[in-house]
Amino acid sequence: MNSILEFFQYLLDSEELIRTGGLVVITLIVFAENGLFFAFFLPGDYLVFLAGVFCGTQLLDVPISLLLLCLFSAAVLGSLVGYLFGKYFGDQLENRKDSLFFKRKHIETTRKYFEKYGSRTLVISRFLPIVRTFSPILAGVVKMRFVDFIIYNVLGGAIWIGALTGGGYFFGERFPWIMDYVHYIIIFFLAITTFTVVKAYFSARKEMKAEQERVD
Repeated sequence: MNSILEFFQYLLDSEELIRTGGLVVITLIVFAENGLFFAFFLPGDYLVFLAGVFCGTQLLDVPISLLLLCLFSAAVLGSLVGYLFGKYFGDQLENRKDSLFFKRKHIETTRKYFEKYGSRTLVISRFLPIVRTFSPILAGVVKMRFVDFIIYNVLGGAIWIGALTGGGYFFGERFPWIMDYVHYIIIFFLAITTFTVVKAYFSARKEMKAEQERVD
């Protein structure tokens, strides 16, 4: 049991992942977190940002061009897998009972974003933890046109990785002392993540309650 807990702690520790796992592990995690429903808990935003920081300070010894290409490809391909899963197995997922790695409320929250923003959700959701994981799946469930999905998927992946990983590289290269504040960076991203998820949950809950009152 302790070994399992240690494994999950390792998965959630972005700094340790980058230091020990290198580019391969970072790429696999970004791939999983961007479309595999059971991987919604994995670090996303601050992992790709810190990867850029580590690359800029040369603690991650890979060219920035290779890092950007790998993370962009992982984000796009991960979402594509999520889309295909939603398209062909979406009904089974929506009828699935809650478990440790799946919560129906995540599907409902993502559905609200689709109703509000349409296809743009695939771009906006890149910066929204959990919604980022479920949006390509839901795009498949609602049978979004494949061409439209690809366009918004590629656009969203490019903006997300370009902004966070590219921005992290800039800060790491120009301000190497930022490494002394890695834990504060993680806390900052966690605070944003928590706020975003809680806000989305209560917004969705409020809208569903309002709809129920109108029906009654």
